[in-house]
Order: sequence, then structure tokens, then C-alpha cells
Amino acid sequence: MGADRRAGVLGHPIAHSLSPVLHRAAYRELGLDWEYDAYDVAEGDLPAFVDALDPAWAGLSLTMPLKVAAMPLVDFIEPMAKLVGAINTVVVQPVTGHLQLVGANTDVHGVVMALAEGGVHRAERGVILGGGATATSALAALGRIGVTRPAVVVRNRARAGGLLRAATKMGVEPRFFGLEQAPELFADAQAVVSTVPADAGATLASALTTAPLGAVLLDAVYSPLDTPLGMAWERAGGTFVRGPRMLLHQAAEQVRLMTGRDAPVEAMARALERAL
Repeated sequence: MGADRRAGVLGHPIAHSLSPVLHRAAYRELGLDWEYDAYDVAEGDLPAFVDALDPAWAGLSLTMPLKVAAMPLVDFIEPMAKLVGAINTVVVQPVTGHLQLVGANTDVHGVVMALAEGGVHRAERGVILGGGATATSALAALGRIGVTRPAVVVRNRARAGGLLRAATKMGVEPRFFGLEQAPELFADAQAVVSTVPADAGATLASALTTAPLGAVLLDAVYSPLDTPLGMAWERAGGTFVRGPRMLLHQAAEQVRLMTGRDAPVEAMARALERAL
């Protein structure tokens, strides 16, 4: 007998994804006989994959480069995802005669919850490193906890067009700075979210001093687990939240959306720790 329902994570490349570890752990804990697999799907192959969905499917997790490409393929986009301009989740809802596909963004939830683990529930001053899709989710997350004028540190402001458009829709006013200005921004921040690769963060790590940092740093990178920036942050007296915590919480929200039940976060966290 086959599984009751199925779900999966789509992206290209996809072999590195930890989503199967998280979702399968949730299904085991919830007593669900569901399947969850990884599918290597390039952007050009996504429409055909979506067209082939049937009522056995509960949902899809999306990673790069599909978070924007999937938007025209769904029937409804939740308001936060529409603001961010990207979906990382598709919930498949069988209705009479057809399937309704709902696009959502759980990355914002993941950032909010990861920062809360570091002790930041409300803030006025926040910094974002990077200007891409994950940075846009971080922008929405900081806005949700009260940061309306975040500092955004980018190498090239011209490549942050998507973030700027999203900020306009959200009523958030980002202020742009160069990499060389990051250390002084850190000194006044309450929450910092890094979305840049580990090697880019390493250049900032060398500029951190031993003066205590009051801010919490969430580094969205999860390979390596201990990033150069994160380790330097801890040595300087700040609180470092590792990227897998964001990954955990965004996956937990996906589980809730797809199953209609609260996700077993602790069971998922244990499975993630074993995998890492």
C-alpha cells in the first residue's frame, strides 16, 4: 500500500537540501504515512511538474531558482508572499473538479522565530547583509518585529531592485550602505541578518572588535554551520543564531500549512542536528 499523501522539495541543484530530513521527521512524529522527496527541477521544467500534480500531493517546498518562477503557476498568493515577491511553499488543495494551488512564503516566519530564539522579539534598529531574495524575506521579518528603517549593506545597490520594490509595498524605508560601513552599523543594531555567502561574511568578521555587541546575529548560511562572521560575532560578545534554526522554523510552518496540524518542532530539530 502506498503512502496517504506526498510532498517534496523542488530546486536545482537539490542534493544538498535538508528539507526531506525535517519533513520526514515531522510526519513520523505526527503519525502520518506521507512521502517527502527531493526533486531536481530547473526553472524551465517547473510548469510541466506543476501540471502533473494530482490529488495525492499535499504541497511543495521551493528553493532556488524557483521561488519567483512559481508565482504565475499558482491560483492564489498569500499577502506576505505577494509583498516579498517570492514563494517557497505551494499548498495543494483538492477542490471539486480540480486542484487549487496556494503560494506562501515561510522564510519570513523562519527569520522571525530564529531571531526570537536569540532573544529579539521587538526591535527598532536592524541591519541586513545582502540584497537578494533571502534579504527581502529578512526585510519583511524585521518589519514584522518593528524595524521600519533597516540598514541594508550591499556591494551593488543596482542588484537590490527586488528588495527595494518589496520595501515600497511594505511601507519600509531601507537605508543602503557599503560593506565598509557595516561595523559601525553593527554597534548600534539590535538585530542583524546576514544573507551573504560565508566568504563574504568573513571579510566583515575581521573588522569586528572585542567590544561587546548588543545585537543578535542570524546568519542564514548553514554550510559551514559556524561561519567566520558568526564565530567573530560570538568572540566580540554578541549572540549568534545559526542558519539551521531559520531552516527549521520555515520548514515547521510548511508542515503546518500542508498538514493542518502544529509541527513537532523539537522532533524536527533533533533530526536536523543528527543530519548536521
